[in-house]
Order: sequence, then C-alpha cells, then structure tokens
Amino acid sequence: MNNSVENLTSLAKHGLDTLIGYLPSIIGALVILILGLWLIKLVMGRIKKIMEKREVDPGVRGFALSILSVVLKILLFIFVISKLGVETTSFAAILAAAGLAIGLALQGSLSNFAGGVLIIMLKPFKVGDFIDAQGESGTVSDISIFYTYLTTVNNQRIVIPNGQLSNNKVTNYSHESSRRDVVTVGISYDSDIKKAREVLLNILSNDDRTLKDPAPVVFVGGLGDNSVDLSVRYWAKNEDFWGLHFDFIEKLKVDLENEGISFPFPQRDVHLYNMNKNE
Repeated sequence: MNNSVENLTSLAKHGLDTLIGYLPSIIGALVILILGLWLIKLVMGRIKKIMEKREVDPGVRGFALSILSVVLKILLFIFVISKLGVETTSFAAILAAAGLAIGLALQGSLSNFAGGVLIIMLKPFKVGDFIDAQGESGTVSDISIFYTYLTTVNNQRIVIPNGQLSNNKVTNYSHESSRRDVVTVGISYDSDIKKAREVLLNILSNDDRTLKDPAPVVFVGGLGDNSVDLSVRYWAKNEDFWGLHFDFIEKLKVDLENEGISFPFPQRDVHLYNMNKNE
C-alpha cells in the first residue's frame, strides 16, 4: 500500500516537473499563436483593401483571400508546434501521409477545389451575374474555394459545388449587355394581321427601353388550332429586360382589344344530326 502511494506521488511529481519544464515553451507557443492570428488578420485586411482599390473582380478577390488565409494559418500552425519542440521534418512526413489519406477520403472536395480554380481562371461567370445552372437560377453572390452561392429572385440562397458547375452546362444571362425577348401573341383568324403587327410595333417603338438596333420585328410564327400566332422579337438592355417584358404583355392586350383585334379561346365544332328513329 505504501509502495503504491509512493509510486503515485513520484509519478505526479515527475509529471509536474515535466509540465514546469515545458511551461515556457507552451506559453511562448500560445503567444506566437495569438500574435500570428492577429498578424494574419491584419495582413488579410490590408491585402483586401489593396484588391478593392485596384478593382479586382470580387470572385477572384474572395477566392484568392480564402487560399491565402488557409496557407498562412498552416504555416503558423507548423511554426507553433516547432516552438513546442516537435520535429518539423517528422511532422511534415506525418502531414503528407495524413494529407494523402484525407485527399482519398475527400475526393469530392478536391474536385470542388479544382472546379473553383477553373471558374476563377476561365470566368464563365462572375459575382453579380444572373446564371442558370444545375436546375437553379439566381444571381451569383459569392465564389468560394469549394462552393458558389446564388441568390434567387425570391431572396433564397442556393449553394452549388464548384465541381458540378465546372463540368456541366451554365447559362449566363448577364454576360452580354443586351438580350432578345420572344413573345408569342395569338389572335383570332378573322383579325387583321397587318393591323395587329402595326399595334405591336407601335407599343415597342414608343417605349425608350426598346433598343432600335436591332429593330423589333413581328411575323406570323405559326397557324394554331384556334389562333394565328404572331412572334414578337425585340432587344433590351439587361437591366431593362424584365420590366419591359411585363409592361409589354400588359399593354399589348389593352391596345389590341382597343383596335378590335380579339384573342381566341379554345373552341370545338360540334355537329348534331336529327335522324329518324326508323332510319
């Protein structure tokens, strides 16, 4: 019993002596860690201001800052553990082996990282563009290391992995400064096509948001079961597109009806035969 107590006392004393011996290194490592994190934050803030001053693309800026932050924190971590007496060469070998294992386990994340690099380099879209990808539509609000963030017209946030974006179809509605709209207007067969065309073109020509070059056009796009389908095509700037689209649809109904041009409803001819019972 006495031997056990003496062993525990000796072990506790040895542990305390060891802790006291390492205490300066631990305190020094904590000081380096705190100062290092503060310095990294300061450096990142300065670099961010420089990028903003030079008007670097927001997507490139965010991606580069994310990469730089990770690299600086890894270097700080290595420096801190070296202060604790850990051999950096041995740690580098352990880190490489761990990196390989993590890389195999996180192949999807690595694919997203590579996709993010491709997006930044090739620039199929940038922050502020309205895109359609992976069955979702929205404005690009941020491009990070692994994910791209969209904000929908309903103010919902959508997160899409960069790997999927870089390997699949993406429709960028904001890449060009103007867009063409195509509106189909069905009028009855007994309506005047030339008059309807004149009314539609007048609506567009009287709206300053309609681009004059290329000029708007109206032509018969098809003969439906119940209507003559007029195809209206015009161009507008991206910022005016949807406002002009909805205003045009509302105004064309009012103006066409005022000119006596009707919109047909689905109809069917029914033939009744009064046959003699004996027949």
